[in-house]
Amino acid sequence: MSTLIPPPTIPDWRLEFKRLEGAYAPSTMRAYYTDIVTYTRWCAQTERTPFPGSVATVRAFLVDQGPEFTPSTVRRRIYAIRKVHQLLCLPDPTHDEDINLTFRRIRRSKASRPRQAKGMTKNYLDQFLAVQPDTPWGLRNRAMLSLGYDLLARRSELVALTVNDVEFLCDGTLRVLIRRSKTDPEGYGRVAFTSKRTEQLMTDWLDWRSQDFQPLFNPIYHGHVMDRHLSDTSVKHLIKSAAKGAGLDPDEANDFSGHSMRVGAAQDLLKAGHDTAAIMRAGGWKSINVLTRYLENAECNVWL
Repeated sequence: MSTLIPPPTIPDWRLEFKRLEGAYAPSTMRAYYTDIVTYTRWCAQTERTPFPGSVATVRAFLVDQGPEFTPSTVRRRIYAIRKVHQLLCLPDPTHDEDINLTFRRIRRSKASRPRQAKGMTKNYLDQFLAVQPDTPWGLRNRAMLSLGYDLLARRSELVALTVNDVEFLCDGTLRVLIRRSKTDPEGYGRVAFTSKRTEQLMTDWLDWRSQDFQPLFNPIYHGHVMDRHLSDTSVKHLIKSAAKGAGLDPDEANDFSGHSMRVGAAQDLLKAGHDTAAIMRAGGWKSINVLTRYLENAECNVWL
């Protein structure tokens, strides 16, 4: 009589995944979680073991993902698979040279320029502010758009601000501390300043809100402010809806994203004659290559 061999027990990666909380940005955590769910579902469909995953399994997964997703997404999925193997103290297949070569083939097969968000320059900002309604939502949205532009803010930085990060100055402007960002995980922070218009819009919003809540920008439900931060996706939705409300062509409106405030403000600084070093300091950039890509679409003749 033969003895049945029980199937291998797959470790519960979700329990170990919680160990990453606080060490990575929430957006990175969400992306890694999605990547691992995608990987484990693919393994279930193809009857493969995800953890520990073999080199052949991970390679086949990447080949499957390559045609549908960008190289940056595929690379992030490699990182996510690597991280979970490390958390589970399992042999890591992602460092094998075959994985590296597979990813290089995927990247070379889809060589293309990264899609750049359309910059929300000052002209667009003025239009987007003008179409906001005279409601509590409009007060908040005008303040968010203007502040995000002045700070050259990422959407995650903007929604993470608290009232303690904002100082009202005697000259009618604001001093804002951005405590943490994508390129500043240690939280050294950077200080930025705003225009008088932004100060007035922030005053209007906070005067209406009145409640002593710590989040600077809050959801509003049935006319009542909720004591929590907005999600970063709300910034993207705000900018896209403002572009459509301003009557822009649908294709042009679709080119805006949550990154458009940062891109547009950098382009305006270039047109105003500021050099790249000054723009990097203003926006907290660490890489000149990233900034250069933002600036290449600036419609100006500063180099002539």
